[in-house]
Amino acid sequence: MSLNNVNYNNDIRGTKGTASTILIADDDASIRTVLSQALARAGFQVRSTSNASTLWKWVKDQEGDLVLTDVVMPDGSVFDFLPKIRMERPKLPIIVMSAQSNLLTAVSAAEQGAYEYLPKPFDLDKMIDLIKRALEPVGEHRAVVQKRKAQVDEGLPLIGRSNSMQEVYRSLSRVAPSDLTVLLEGEVGVGKKLIARTIHDYSNRKTAPFRTINVAGFTNPFDLDKVFYGKNLQGGGLIDEMRGGTILLDCVSDTTSEMQSRILGIISDLEAGDIRIIASSNDSLRAKLAAGEFRADLFHILNVISISVPPLRERVSDIGDLARLFLTRASRLGNGEKIIDKSAIEELEQWSWPGNVRELENLMYRLCVLNSQNVINASTVANALVEAKIIPVAASKEQDGDLQSMVKNTISSILLNAKNEGKNIHDLHSNIIRSVEKPLFEMTLKETRGNQIKAAELLGLNRNTLRKRLSDFGLN
Repeated sequence: MSLNNVNYNNDIRGTKGTASTILIADDDASIRTVLSQALARAGFQVRSTSNASTLWKWVKDQEGDLVLTDVVMPDGSVFDFLPKIRMERPKLPIIVMSAQSNLLTAVSAAEQGAYEYLPKPFDLDKMIDLIKRALEPVGEHRAVVQKRKAQVDEGLPLIGRSNSMQEVYRSLSRVAPSDLTVLLEGEVGVGKKLIARTIHDYSNRKTAPFRTINVAGFTNPFDLDKVFYGKNLQGGGLIDEMRGGTILLDCVSDTTSEMQSRILGIISDLEAGDIRIIASSNDSLRAKLAAGEFRADLFHILNVISISVPPLRERVSDIGDLARLFLTRASRLGNGEKIIDKSAIEELEQWSWPGNVRELENLMYRLCVLNSQNVINASTVANALVEAKIIPVAASKEQDGDLQSMVKNTISSILLNAKNEGKNIHDLHSNIIRSVEKPLFEMTLKETRGNQIKAAELLGLNRNTLRKRLSDFGLN
């Protein structure tokens, strides 16, 4: 078939508007032949060579829209050429294939900036699908807009435009200029350390040092003394080093009674104004105080000003900005420029994020590194969250709590549990309807004190229909 007669799709056109050209480099003639024929049938133009030097010449001459190459060739390893290719044409997708399908090869391919690594033998259809994905344009305008927005956000000390974060900002603006002790309370991963650092950076102490001490990591009070008073308890510790600065006592809620006593003693030894103390707690210290799990005297010393940091599920409107920022940062690691679309942001907003901002950041880095697609969509996000066995729970949007959201998350949980347990689901529709109908009828009958006529009117059902449904549920 002549190339002029091929009906090209948009996703296989090259940068010049013609069919995309695939550069194949493999010393195995049979593989070159099979790939060339398959790609030609798929509508691509193909050039093939048995050596790396010819491949490098083509790349340098600005030929080809994608490289498909073996690792070992007669004139050397392609890994010797990849750095030059990346420098010469940083946006050229490179797919590495190798019969030496081991971890070292895969890691080397990723380190050298390959778009994807495929072990031999491979499925031709999957190979063609991968090539098409690699050639998909990222969307220059969308990528530029996302990068520009992320750069603006990166210049800010904290990210978030939600009402709950605005309240945090107002509190920070009031407490930062003072030397008062601050207690930051919030779940793991909400960003308490970052907020503590921001308080320091916007205070009169910003030129002095800032240190974080995880006090929950100490079980022996003497070890904590050595940190603050020096190895021989005669100076040279944090009390001397941090004069004029700020110390964050991290995770005070997780300390033992013995350690709480020692922390109290250390704070009492500080001269007024010498060192500013900020403390963080993963739990409510007031609740721990009421339960007898936290010293009252230490609580009152730390709780001069308290700031509650909201969990991510209570600031859902911030998820998009955070995801774009983390994805931009991850792309700088050499994993290719990727963007996240609206559907993916909407999917992210459906999850409860028990690990909060830290968990979202880890997910975006994982998606950038492990996902070969240029555009991250809802399906990609959903699959990643399922693989991580994170169960969606009703996300606390500022405006939600509606029945539809709860039902949606319940169905997601059912599907996820079935997948994890390897079960096949049958009659999902009937089961969900029954699960909703039975409590609906029970509560309606309770409201009408068992009067079925009133219950039928309240439900908007025919009385005979209601009686049959009640009989089915054994509620007669």
